[in-house]
Amino acid sequence: MTITAAMVKELRESTGAGMMDVKKALTESNGDMDAAVDWLRTKGLAKAAKKADRVAAEGLVGVAVTDGRGVAVEINSETDFVAKNADFQALVRDVANVALTTGDSVEVVKAAHLNGKTVDEVIQESIARIGENMTFRRMHLLEGSTVVSYVHNAAADGMGKIGVLVALNGPADKAQAIGKQFAMHIAATAPLSLSEATMDPALIERELTVQTAKALEENATSAKPKPEQVITNNIIPGRMKKYLAENTLLGQAFVINPDLTVEQAAKDAGVEITGYARVAVGEGIEKKEEDFAAEVAKMVQG
Repeated sequence: MTITAAMVKELRESTGAGMMDVKKALTESNGDMDAAVDWLRTKGLAKAAKKADRVAAEGLVGVAVTDGRGVAVEINSETDFVAKNADFQALVRDVANVALTTGDSVEVVKAAHLNGKTVDEVIQESIARIGENMTFRRMHLLEGSTVVSYVHNAAADGMGKIGVLVALNGPADKAQAIGKQFAMHIAATAPLSLSEATMDPALIERELTVQTAKALEENATSAKPKPEQVITNNIIPGRMKKYLAENTLLGQAFVINPDLTVEQAAKDAGVEITGYARVAVGEGIEKKEEDFAAEVAKMVQG
């Protein structure tokens, strides 16, 4: 596979690794970006790169909550300018409110009625009126005894670039009070899962593979190699414990009081976190690299 300059640039930006290291990683992994990240991490040349580093879409996330039920919807636009448009913001707010009362999927909400028309028809009319393509891309529904919402980088009330929902059990007043703090924590740290039990086994297996290869390579090049059982029984489990603590919500250090884990902070407040959703605009959409010079040359050639 041909390794392009755009691929090298993207991997350098997401990992912070050097140019030659990035090129070698891409060559060794045959251009597979995720495999190249793992190769760099195995060599101790990069930290884990999250897909959010490669976000490119514009738009807004809208959140709405009522009576133990919360929803976050993402509607994408072509430019950030449209995300500041009052008509677009009204559309996001209306779709969030319909989603809150109507359905549990994008398809169901699109078919639901809004002002005498389907949501999908309203979106199509907005596209024609505003003059820019829009996509109702996804939604997350969360239910619990108490559901608290938070919007980071708000463009208007209840909508912004990141929307967070947190479900909690326990006294409603306590849940509301600390729930907003937990939601702000989630917006900042982007945990991969609520706990180890709910984490995708494939993520854990991938991390274990990386940490095993890294530990063995480090030991092989060490001036004083450790016995293999020390690597297997102590170092690798220790690194996996750290990975889970950093990437599971309940295991993370609470940003407002780093001396406590989020789980302990919840217990101290007399509540239990039962679920969460974090939706960031454009999450998981790969950047489309445009080669302007090549595009112009192509136009000149006809």
